[in-house]
Order: sequence, then structure tokens, then C-alpha cells
Amino acid sequence: MSSKPRTPSSRVALQFGGVFNPPVTADRARRMRAAATGLLVLMAGVFLAARYFHDLHPAWGFVEAFAEAAMVGGLADWFAVTALFRHPMGVPIPHTAIIPENKDRIADTMAVFLQENFLTPQVVARRMQSMNMAAAMGQFLTDPEGKEANSRIRAGASELFADVLESLDPDKMGDEVRAGLKSQLAKLNVAPLLGQMLSAAIADGRHMPLLDSFIRWAALTLEDNEDMVRNVIHERANALLRITGLDETVANSILDGLYKLLAETLVDPKHPIRTKAEEGLAQLAHDLQHDPAMQEKVQRMKQEVLDNPALGNWWQSVWERLRKRMLEAARNPDAKLSGQLAESLADLGKSLESDPRIQAMVNRFARRTAVGVSTRYGGQIVQLVSETVRRWDAGQLTDRIEGAVGRDLQFIRVNGTLVGGLVGLTIHTITVLVS
Repeated sequence: MSSKPRTPSSRVALQFGGVFNPPVTADRARRMRAAATGLLVLMAGVFLAARYFHDLHPAWGFVEAFAEAAMVGGLADWFAVTALFRHPMGVPIPHTAIIPENKDRIADTMAVFLQENFLTPQVVARRMQSMNMAAAMGQFLTDPEGKEANSRIRAGASELFADVLESLDPDKMGDEVRAGLKSQLAKLNVAPLLGQMLSAAIADGRHMPLLDSFIRWAALTLEDNEDMVRNVIHERANALLRITGLDETVANSILDGLYKLLAETLVDPKHPIRTKAEEGLAQLAHDLQHDPAMQEKVQRMKQEVLDNPALGNWWQSVWERLRKRMLEAARNPDAKLSGQLAESLADLGKSLESDPRIQAMVNRFARRTAVGVSTRYGGQIVQLVSETVRRWDAGQLTDRIEGAVGRDLQFIRVNGTLVGGLVGLTIHTITVLVS
């Protein structure tokens, strides 16, 4: 089914229907206008009747004076009210149809009024000072009646997160993240950091398990490669040792000596080899922190690793797995991520509602943000208001404003008719009494 295209003013009617010309208000305004017009017609009829019966009794003179002045007052107020919105009787009298003729000036005046009275930093700060937004937000998040809204927030946030992930090109996004990480890591001087970590580990004795593991690894490696060690010894031994079979004895002695050395190093915390290794680690930690040559060497090694395509391929696979898991968690309302988000929102609400320090921090941030927005974008906001009003259709805008405030304006006509009649009656009474 086709629909009539909406003009800017019709969109305004949809968005601000509660202010501009709601159906009930428009009907009441029309009824009140009919009543005011009917009262004016009634006064004209009374005036004609009083004029006709004027000579029958002196009282008709009072009625005539009342009706005549009421007609004058009613017509004057009808002209004033009508002149706000249109030319009376269609005659282009100067200074009539004020609203449609001055729509652009009204838009600019409205924008200036908003900026000077509502969007100044002082007004915004004073208004925000009296508001405890943190407590209100906390109460909303913890209120049992707000659980449904909380659930909608959680579901909406998860859905938005999933839509954003799906809308992004996985390969391009992975490349962007990888490039960002590579850029940040390239700027980072890791040598001093590694040196500090190593120094702290040595000071706390956390390097001991590492040394023990290295010694065990050396023993296991030697055991797995005994045949290779024996072959090397056999090849290097001279012909006399091979003929007499002493090369095997030498090989066994070397292997036994190595096993014994590794075992003693493992069980003796003060073994010379262990001490030497610790001294080497301490020197390495010092060089990493203070030796420019060592730092440059580490930087080159780090850059080589970052430039290795294998690292990029590994990161791309990691990113894809991470992205799929995040999508699954976001799309599944019963997922752990959703439950954690709900718990986080509830905890946040409790903190905002009960902790004065957090309230002060959040309120101060909200106040500064609002003041900053009004300072930086206040002009753009009022410009948007001005341009929006300028784009409205003058005729429809006039009808909507008249529908919104027309009932009160028609009361002015009624009051003008009655007050005018009373003034005329008073003047006639004084005239009769004086004469």
C-alpha cells in the first residue's frame, strides 16, 4: 500500500506530536474558536434586538451599550488573534500573519534564546550540580522492576557487539590489529624491561626452579644422545685407542663424569657451576638495563621476530579463533559472557547507588562532559534548531502552533467580548447617572 510522501513538517508532526497539534488539542481549539465566534454573533444579535426595542424601556439602552461594546472588544481581539497566524479575511494588512511571515526570525530568536538561557556552561553546571545522575543510574540498574530493562540493555549490547564484529572484514581487521600491535611493540624498548624482570626474579630466588629445570633438561638431552656422544669420541680417538678398546672406556668415563657433574649441580645449591650460572644471569640482567650494545642487539632480534611472516600467520589464526568465540558468546543469550555482563551491571548499579566516592566521581565526569558539550557544540545545537525550524512549512507550522495554543487564544476572544461589554455598560451607566 502506497503512502503519501512526508514533508519536513510532517516529520516534525510525527516526532513532536505531543506539542504540535495533537488531535485532541486541535479539536478542543476548534470547539473553543466556534464558541468565541458564536458569542460574538450572539452579541451582534442582542445589539440588533436592543436597538429595535430601544424606545420601549430605558433598560434596553443598557443592553444595547453592553452588546455594542462587547462586539467591539470581540472584533478587536479576533483581529489580534487572527493576525498572529494569517491575514484577517485574507486582506494583506501590514503587521499581520506574524508567525508565517517571520518564521525565520522566530527560528533565529528561538536558537539565541536556547543558547543564552539553557546551553551556557554556567546554567548547565548549575543544573547538573543539583542532579545525582550516578545514584539514579545505580537505582535503575538494581531496581527489581528494572530487570527487564537491564536484560534489554544486555541483549542490545551483545547484539550490537556481534553485528559490529560481523560487519568488519575479518582479514582486514586482523591485519589492522596486527599492524597496531606490531607498531606498539616496535616502539617498546623491551631490553630494560627484561632486565628488570630478571633482576627481580634473581632477588626473590625465582630463578632457582629455572636453573633446576635447565639442569634436568641437560641430563635428559645427554641421555637421549649417548650414542652420538660415543660416536664422536670413537671418531676422534686415535688408532691405538680404538685397537685396544680404550675409546669405549674413555666414552663411558666422559659420560659418567657429565652425569655426576649434572647431579651434583642439581642437588648442591652452592655448586660452582650453579654459582657461575647465577653470576651470568645477573650480568645479563645488568647488560639488558645498562648496556646500549646489548639493548640494540635485543631490539634487532625483536624486530626480526616481528618481521617474520610466520608470526603474522600465527596471529591471524589466533584472531580468527578469538573472533568466532566472541561471536558465539555474543549471539548466545545464555552464554557465560551474557551472565558476566549481567553481574557486572548489577555490581555497577550497587556501587553507584551506595558508594559516595564513586557517585562524586561519576557526577563530576557527567557534569564536566555536559559543560564541555555545551561549550564546544552549543552553537551547533542551536544552529540545528534554527535550521530545522527554517525548513518547516510555514502553513503547516502555523496550523500546528495554532492547534496547540489556539484554545487559550480563543479564551482571549471570549474575555475580550465580555470585558468589552462590561466596559461599555459601565460607561453607559455613568453617562446616564451624570445626565
